[in-house]
Amino acid sequence: MVGKRITIVGEGMLELAPRARGGWDLGHGGDTLNSAIHLARLGGDVAFASALGTDAFSARLRAGWEAEGLDCSLLLSDPTREPGLYAIQVDEAGERSFAYWRGQSAARRLFELPESGRLAAAAARSDLLYFSLITLAILPESGRRMLLDIASQVRAAGGRVAFDGNYRPRLWASREEAMATRDEAIAHADIGLPTYDDEAQLSGERDADAVAAHWSGLGCGEVVVKQGGDGCRLPDGSWSVPPKVLAPVDTSGAGDAFNAAYLQARLDGSSPDVAAEQGHRLAGWVITRFGAIPPRDDEAPY
Repeated sequence: MVGKRITIVGEGMLELAPRARGGWDLGHGGDTLNSAIHLARLGGDVAFASALGTDAFSARLRAGWEAEGLDCSLLLSDPTREPGLYAIQVDEAGERSFAYWRGQSAARRLFELPESGRLAAAAARSDLLYFSLITLAILPESGRRMLLDIASQVRAAGGRVAFDGNYRPRLWASREEAMATRDEAIAHADIGLPTYDDEAQLSGERDADAVAAHWSGLGCGEVVVKQGGDGCRLPDGSWSVPPKVLAPVDTSGAGDAFNAAYLQARLDGSSPDVAAEQGHRLAGWVITRFGAIPPRDDEAPY
């Protein structure tokens, strides 16, 4: 991955994560941010393109992301808004649910801020551009158009675009709007990283093969369909399973971790099956710890 410039566009938020013995820890998270931090920990040259406020919490987030090795030169400031917040609830099986307070977050105005032109020009020079359906969901239509235009520029210059179809119904005015936006983004992507449960909920695909067929049919050449602990469907139609069965304590961020390790391996020239193995390993480490971005420890596969 030496010399490869990665730009990840999305929203980073304050995170309230449950402690093992009760109470809450204040951290940070967000689907694309999670992947960005994992990629930086894996040694990538990663710029996180987003917006924060000018408040103390925003300063705390920026400092934390810089400490993780992210390039925050594309992290814009909006003096009129603040970062979003979400809280994680985890059931006995480690499955998570979320509550969000993000309706007026600074990231929603990313492409309306004075320096958005500089951000767009820098992002267009990326070797890999990565964003998600959540990224598109929080942007107004004009922002979506700008991001997809950046994707076109990246591909025209010989770079690659990766897209994760994370679907959160409450972020959309209608399912039809979400489907149309997803499909347009798929057509701008080289690497697709959908999750089967999201696709089934959004457009009713019956299995991973159907998901892959839909994404490939729209022009995305490399599609990996994630299916949690069951593994993932690889672009050639074969199946990759995690190396061992784990007992999760918190599944928050598992797919984001998989994406990061998969993309890192692919940028380094590994085959999709090897890249998926790396993805399973990092996701497995994440789900056996609390929070979407657990602190590094001796078992972290970085």
